[in-house]
Amino acid sequence: MQAFYADQFVLPLPAGHTFPMSKYRLLREQLDGLPGLEMCQALPASDGELALAHTPAYLSAVVEGTLSPALQREIGFPWSEAMVERARRSVGATIAAARAALATGVAANLAGGTHHATAEKGGGYCVFNDAAVAARLMQAEWHRTRRQLLRVAIVDLDVHQGNGSASIFADDPTVFTLSMHGAKNFPFRKERSDLDVDLPDGCGDAAYLEALDHALAELWRRHDAAPPGLIFYLAGADPHEGDRLGRLKLTTAGLAERDRRVLAAARERRIPVALSMAGGYGRVVDDTVQVHLGTIRAAIDSWRQWNNAPP
Repeated sequence: MQAFYADQFVLPLPAGHTFPMSKYRLLREQLDGLPGLEMCQALPASDGELALAHTPAYLSAVVEGTLSPALQREIGFPWSEAMVERARRSVGATIAAARAALATGVAANLAGGTHHATAEKGGGYCVFNDAAVAARLMQAEWHRTRRQLLRVAIVDLDVHQGNGSASIFADDPTVFTLSMHGAKNFPFRKERSDLDVDLPDGCGDAAYLEALDHALAELWRRHDAAPPGLIFYLAGADPHEGDRLGRLKLTTAGLAERDRRVLAAARERRIPVALSMAGGYGRVVDDTVQVHLGTIRAAIDSWRQWNNAPP
């Protein structure tokens, strides 16, 4: 299974910043040499690719560093050329993972899940919306080569609502947005996804997995006549009980079961899955890394089953 990374592009952040930049390097180090995994360096997304989901004015302001102070604060990072390059690479990794998933069943971006970015602004540590750009690009490439519509589903299981994705695809019936998130968590003004599942603070494994089963059943019900041809799965680690920003109480085992259920449901329907790691802000950074590691292990197992490959 292919996994795409860009953790060598690091943002210069001030001391005490809450974004866990080190988790990406730590995850890749633990994945190096893992049987069944091919590690690939991500290429940057181009301006033309980014323009599939973002307005020209926003795109140029990010690239040129002319965002207003208020919009830059909303992103949560100080502007730098490294910020722009890292954001491009994060989108590029999801594009590559989507192409690989369409070819082989399952692939992953070892970062990504930047679901708070809307067409005209960023937010919540998200500069560009990687799943939105990749979804639009895969639809264009699919139509060009096959003259067919590629329906897409975004299954967003980050603890925060995917407000940016919901906004971008609000009037697009070809992309279905499912967001399962903490009801009282960021963003406090939420957009309307095609399917929103609001979870109470303190939600644990059993209640979460029951809600997930109902959400997936509703996803399949709504696509009974025309199932999606590609799923972007945002496998956030932030529902974990040790997360500083999550407010839920899932165990590492519960999150591993979440991943298994999503991947199994897609595989049974022969729907390719492009994963991204999305959020994770553990009080102990290794807790977050272990959740992400479990997600990649589940993805490799699903890839093997998809391709009838031996363990």
